[in-house]
Amino acid sequence: MTENRTYIYLNPKVALMGAGCVKEIGKHAKDLGATKALIVSGKSKHGEQLALDIYKILEDSGLEGTIFPGADPNPTDTSVMEGADIYRKEDCNIIIAVGGGSPMDCAKAIGIVVYNGGLINDYEGVGKVTKGTPPLITVNTTAGTASEMTSFTIITDTKRHIKMAIVDPRITPDIAVNDPELMVSMPPALTAATGMDALTHAVEAYVSTMATPTTDAAAIKSIELISKYLREAVAHGENVGIRDMMAHAEYLAGIAFNNASLGYVHSMAHQLGGLYNFPHGVCNAILLPYVEAYNKKVVPERFADIARAMGEKVEGLSHEEAADRAIEAIRKLALDIGIPSGLKELGAKEEDLEILAEHAMQDVCRLTNPRELSKEDIIEIYRKAM
Repeated sequence: MTENRTYIYLNPKVALMGAGCVKEIGKHAKDLGATKALIVSGKSKHGEQLALDIYKILEDSGLEGTIFPGADPNPTDTSVMEGADIYRKEDCNIIIAVGGGSPMDCAKAIGIVVYNGGLINDYEGVGKVTKGTPPLITVNTTAGTASEMTSFTIITDTKRHIKMAIVDPRITPDIAVNDPELMVSMPPALTAATGMDALTHAVEAYVSTMATPTTDAAAIKSIELISKYLREAVAHGENVGIRDMMAHAEYLAGIAFNNASLGYVHSMAHQLGGLYNFPHGVCNAILLPYVEAYNKKVVPERFADIARAMGEKVEGLSHEEAADRAIEAIRKLALDIGIPSGLKELGAKEEDLEILAEHAMQDVCRLTNPRELSKEDIIEIYRKAM
């Protein structure tokens, strides 16, 4: 945990939560000076329908819109540049993303290019965006990525086959929308993957070297809610109340990692997404217990707190014993909700582990991991997770 430093907390200007709140976006878009929106969605039929629903809400508010259903499941630099071209051609002055993390990351990146020029690849790293983005509204339909409220965007470089982490306070969305009624159609597997993504955010933020009392409070409450509600959300996705609790859980995890950052789980998961196009949440879920088994050795007391938040009885145990309970609780949750057992099941190859490790060591998320890891450590973690 950091001491003797100043803190900057980054969150959206406005967060809309609760059933039906998406209907308010027209008013908020007008407050931001919007006249015509670029609506960014995923490429699936469901994504396009979501975009049409947003278009209708804007139309009813007297606003125009044009739909860009071009966000890949792991958004690419090519789709970002295509979206920026459409934004300019259509003379838009606001961007509205709808869907999961992919459309929202794509939308942020489009905004970067529109206002700052060049290629999105120019902005890889921390603090390279100088002019921000156009007004940005993010309508979240999954409970996991927290991209609707963070200063992160993750874009695949199609030439290098890696995921670029772009982090800058200037790309934090203006309005974040979490309407649980938009989440009830998520299938169980996606609910599981996104829920474990949120858990990873909360755990990595809690053990981050930049953790603060503010991020700790958000992270621990997120872990409590996920431990209590994720199994039910997977089994009974039609329950709006449970979806609402998971929306709060993922938003709290977003507050935590947006301000305390992440660690090697994300650094390693990003490489799997970049090389193989594996789903991000599933990669995080598989890697989480293996990376944290390394980390718990240096901050066992923090993992004891995580164990308590997950409902484990740790009274009378040492910090080290309680930390082990936390790792086992993470494993059990993943097993209970049907997360794949290992990376090999997804199609990862042993011969790629060295290059994956080399790229993970360059990923910005590694910087706040509580323990330094060597390339050999990372390869070994990947191997254990196979």
